[in-house]
Amino acid sequence: MQITIQHKVSLKDFNTFGIDVNAKYFISVSTKKELIEVLKLPEFQDYFVLGGGSNMLLTRDVETPVLHVNLKGKEVVAASSETVIVEVQAGENWHEFVLWCLENNYGGVENLSLIPGNVGTSPIQNIGAYGVELKDVFSHCIAIDIKTQEEKVFTLEDCQFGYRNSIFKNEAKGNYIITSVFFELTSRKHSLNISYGAIQQELESNNITNPTIKDVSNAVIAIRQRKLPNPKEIGNSGSFFKNPIILKTAFEALQKNYPNAPHYVVSDTEIKVPAGWLIEQCGFKGKRFGDAGVHKHQALVLVNYGNAKGSEILALAKKIQETVLEKFNIAIEAEVNVIS
Repeated sequence: MQITIQHKVSLKDFNTFGIDVNAKYFISVSTKKELIEVLKLPEFQDYFVLGGGSNMLLTRDVETPVLHVNLKGKEVVAASSETVIVEVQAGENWHEFVLWCLENNYGGVENLSLIPGNVGTSPIQNIGAYGVELKDVFSHCIAIDIKTQEEKVFTLEDCQFGYRNSIFKNEAKGNYIITSVFFELTSRKHSLNISYGAIQQELESNNITNPTIKDVSNAVIAIRQRKLPNPKEIGNSGSFFKNPIILKTAFEALQKNYPNAPHYVVSDTEIKVPAGWLIEQCGFKGKRFGDAGVHKHQALVLVNYGNAKGSEILALAKKIQETVLEKFNIAIEAEVNVIS
């Protein structure tokens, strides 16, 4: 099998921020067999694994060989009277997978419409939006051990999913490459999650009282398109920061100065506060610093207006974190994986 190794390849078109850095070596694989052969190459012992490039900020050229996982394919592998199990290859675009589900009347991922990136990286982040997380529809995934090239199955329990978190961001970080993900979806009697006010309002504004999964998806797409910039039009990686979860006592202290502060109850002792609101209160919404900036409609999104360097966007992110901490005594973490 002939493995093609490209040299000094620009990654500008391979990351949604549109950061123009180079990969010293670039290898794209489209089958599991190719992937295993590449991992066996004696000259390379370490790899920078690249999927859809949607959840990362590149701040420098990448000296480590970049391994582009481009496996494609979607199929139903099991079915019952009301559910199906579908296997989706890692290189499939996430939103295209959602649209495929809608076309086939498979429910469960409609709230996750229009999230950028590929299927293979979705378990790493435990992607989520509008009351639904990946873990809610996750069955298991198959991954290749980078060192041994052996296959391993990760169950729902194995993945240790948390808020934008999983085992792949912790003890298994850098050790595996996910090759396919299995989802358990409904094929009839869909259970719709329209509890988020924005979805309900969108449906009501369109006079939809008995929504389908397609209606929910359309509502989510409309909301996201109003709030979030299209990476194809302006470089961004969606939400740059996680929404911080703070103690209820800390939130009560916050409420004294900001009685209308938006929040979501997580537990009896914890409250989630929107990071975008905190950033907006600090005056960053819509601000531009050269070609790096904060989006005018959503303060949670950092953008590249053209030729920003990754280091410039990172500097802005740190400035935002420092300001929020100083003003509110709340630490906000980056959701995006920073390569520095």
